[in-house]
Amino acid sequence: MAAVTINDTIVSGNHTFEPLDKETSDAESPSQLSRVESPVGRVLPSPPDGGRDAWLTVLGSTIVSFCAFGCINAFGQFADFYSKGYLDNYAITLITMIGAVQVFILYLMGGFIGALFDAIGPRYLIPASGITISFSLFMLSITKPQQIWQQYLTQSVLYSIGAALGFYPAVSVIPHWFRKRAAFAMGFVYAGSGVSGIILPIMLNRLFPILGFGWTVRIVAFMVLGLYAIASLLIKSPRPRKPMPNLLTLLDFAAFLDLRFTLFAIGAWFNIVAVFNPYFYIGAYSTVVNPDSRVTPYLLAIMCGCSIPGRIVPGLIADKFGRFNTVAVASTISSIFILSLWYLSTSEASLIAFACLYGILSGPFFAVMPACVAQITPIERIGGRIGILLTFLSTGALLGSPVGGVFIRTESVENFQHLVLFTGVISLVGSFFFIVARFVCDKRLLVAV
Repeated sequence: MAAVTINDTIVSGNHTFEPLDKETSDAESPSQLSRVESPVGRVLPSPPDGGRDAWLTVLGSTIVSFCAFGCINAFGQFADFYSKGYLDNYAITLITMIGAVQVFILYLMGGFIGALFDAIGPRYLIPASGITISFSLFMLSITKPQQIWQQYLTQSVLYSIGAALGFYPAVSVIPHWFRKRAAFAMGFVYAGSGVSGIILPIMLNRLFPILGFGWTVRIVAFMVLGLYAIASLLIKSPRPRKPMPNLLTLLDFAAFLDLRFTLFAIGAWFNIVAVFNPYFYIGAYSTVVNPDSRVTPYLLAIMCGCSIPGRIVPGLIADKFGRFNTVAVASTISSIFILSLWYLSTSEASLIAFACLYGILSGPFFAVMPACVAQITPIERIGGRIGILLTFLSTGALLGSPVGGVFIRTESVENFQHLVLFTGVISLVGSFFFIVARFVCDKRLLVAV
C-alpha cells in the first residue's frame, strides 16, 4: 500500500511533520483499498485496524515467531555447546556455518512461501510449519557427536524449511488486518522472536548439563508442538483464497522495478550481512576480554531481551513519524554504537551496555522492515513482496557470520576488533541506502515516510 498518508499534521518539538502526498506512491489509498477486487471478482474488505480476530491473529503470529526463530536466536548457545565437546573436532567457522545456513535457507524460502501465502492463506501453512519444526528437532535430538553433517541436515535445512512455512504467513497476514497500525502490530509479532532469545538460551544453558543434549532438544520440540497447536487456531485471514498460480508467477520479481523497493532491498542486504554478528559473537568476545566473567552466558539473553521493546515501541513511532524514517535512523545509530561502544568494550559494564543498546536499536530493522514493504505494495501482493525481499537477503545472511569468523581464526581482542570494524562499516553502508530509499519516497525532510 502507499506511503502512509497522515490526515493531521504531526508536530514534534519545534518541527512539523507534514502529510505525505498521495502522489508519492502508486499503491492503493484507504478508499481504494475498500474496493480492491480479488481475482475471482469479489470486493476485498479494507483492513479493520483492530477487533478480536485481528488481535488474536497477532497473538498467534507472535507465537509462531517465537517458535520459528527460537533455535536461530539461541544458536549462540548451541554453538558454545558444540565447540566445547559435541563437535569439537571441527573448526569454529564450520560450526557457525550451521547457524548461517539456517538463516540463509529461512530467507531463501521467502519468495516462494510468501507468494504461496498470498494464494492459499495461512490455514494449511501454519500447521505444516509446526509439524516440520518439531520433526526436525526430534531428529536433531538423536544426532551423534562429531557428525556435523547431521546438524546441517536437521538444524540448518529441515528446521529452516519448517520455520519458513510458518514465519512468512505469520508476518504477511498482519497487513490483512491492520493498515495504520501495521508497524505496531508487526512489532508484537517480531517481539516473539526476542522473547525466545531470552528463554531458550537460558533454558539450554541450564538443561544441557542436567539432561544432556538429546532430552533438552526433545523438550524444546514438545514445547514447539504445543505452541503451534494454539497458533494454528488463532491465526486467520479475512481475505479469500486465490486460484493457485504456477511456480514462476509465485516469485514477484517485478518488485525490483520499483526504485523504492530496490534501494530499500540493497540497504537491507548490507544490514543483514552485519546484523547477526553481535548476536553470534558477543559471547565469544566477552570470553576473550573477560575470561572469568559470570555475565558472559547471559549477554545473548540480555541483547534479545532488550530487542523486545526495540521491536514494539518503534512500531508506534513508525506508524506516527514514518516507517522508512524509523528504519533509517535506528540503523544509522546502531552502526555508530557498533563502531564506538562495541569496539571499545573491555569491561562487563560496557558489554552489558552495548548488548542493551544494540538489542533496542537492531529491533526496528526486523520489526519495521515488513511494514516498509507493505507501505509501498498493493495489499494483494504483500506476502510475495516481503518474501522476495527476504529471498534477496538470503545471500547476505549466509555471508555475514562466516565472513566475520574469518577475522577471528585466532581469538584475540585485536582480531575481534577487526570483526567489529567490518560489521560496523557494512551496517553503515546499509544505512546509507535506507536513507536514499526514504528520500526517493519523498524528497522533503520533515515528512512522515
